[in-house]
Amino acid sequence: MYSYDTLTEALKDLKKRGYTEDFNLTSDALVCDIARYHPEEFEITEIYRFEGNTDPADEAVVYAIESKNGLKGV
Repeated sequence: MYSYDTLTEALKDLKKRGYTEDFNLTSDALVCDIARYHPEEFEITEIYRFEGNTDPADEAVVYAIESKNGLKGV
């Protein structure tokens, strides 16, 4: 597993490694620019947590995911 100091660093590296789609979660699907997918079509391959230094609300989690047909994104 990789280690990143910042969220931006993680996203840039994941994109270089093929995680190019930017997925958004709705109540029943993962949605990106090209299509809509059911969550069970994906596997979480990597997880990264980032916490803000001073503000607890300044937290983020990045999930690198891959579909059964090879589509990769965050």
